[in-house]
Amino acid sequence: MEYRTIGTSDLKLSAITFGAWAAGGWMWGGTEQRDAIKAIQSAFDFGVSAIDTAPIYGMGHSENIVGAAIKELPRDQVQLVTKFGLRWDATEGDFYVNSKDNSGKPISIYKNASKTSIIKECEDSLKRLGTDYIDLYQIHWPDKTTPIQETMEAVAQLIQAGKVRYAGVCNYDVAQLEEAKKYVDIISNQVPYSMINRDIEKDIVPFTLNHNMSILAYSPLQRGLLTGKMQAGHKFAEGDHRQNLAFFKDENIKQTAAFLNTLQPLAEAKQASISQLVLRWTIEQPGVTIALAGARNAEQAIQNAKAIDIKLTAEELQFISTNLDELKLNL
Repeated sequence: MEYRTIGTSDLKLSAITFGAWAAGGWMWGGTEQRDAIKAIQSAFDFGVSAIDTAPIYGMGHSENIVGAAIKELPRDQVQLVTKFGLRWDATEGDFYVNSKDNSGKPISIYKNASKTSIIKECEDSLKRLGTDYIDLYQIHWPDKTTPIQETMEAVAQLIQAGKVRYAGVCNYDVAQLEEAKKYVDIISNQVPYSMINRDIEKDIVPFTLNHNMSILAYSPLQRGLLTGKMQAGHKFAEGDHRQNLAFFKDENIKQTAAFLNTLQPLAEAKQASISQLVLRWTIEQPGVTIALAGARNAEQAIQNAKAIDIKLTAEELQFISTNLDELKLNL
């Protein structure tokens, strides 16, 4: 495994980090807890030391699973990355979305990054994770009802108290990053990025490079679309959010599959899967420090971890880029 320094801090995360969104079940059609725990532990055995989760993933379920998984692991060799700012258990703040919990019960989710809410969320996360500190604490989504100063000063307070080691953000634009870093050292921005979703290259990547910040790329496999396993007509489980996303329209699935077929000879030459090739490509991109990769079971987790063993030459990266340029999805 490769371990990469985040921003200018002394925090190092595994270049392939375990993404525990699907482990929480919410928006993924449920989950099997024993499989999820084994996936995290198996990933650790193959060098994946960092785990990214959030309270909203299963309304605490993902953090509980992570907490159960790391009980048997050395805490000082695990980096816990979690979030705050999405509340399903309170109605203050900026309304985000109506949804359903894992049992099917309707819930309303609010963006709330107020100081009071952050302090409570941190304590709740620490209990679920079974730890006394969080390595990287991130606002999940911008909250327009709370000044960024209030939010970041609250995180700074948690750092001073020893409950959080470092501050990061998720889904922040350049202006929000500029404001946030006035009040606390922001070492990272977690944003969506994949071969077919490269919007951050326009402004987020240049900004983070210029300010010595790291990018944690989430959904590098585009929520399964870039695994090479999905075909047009795919049927999603009840409650799986992907069935309503433009990326998963039949025509886009067909075009993506055709593009991935052009990469198959390269993957075979590397004795790798398409997923592994895609993950390696992701962490080779300028500004991208970490790729978050989810797994439902131990086998998937191990295969994700082994993506680090692939080496891509400049010519091979250019070959991938050339083929990518010809892919035009209807989004």
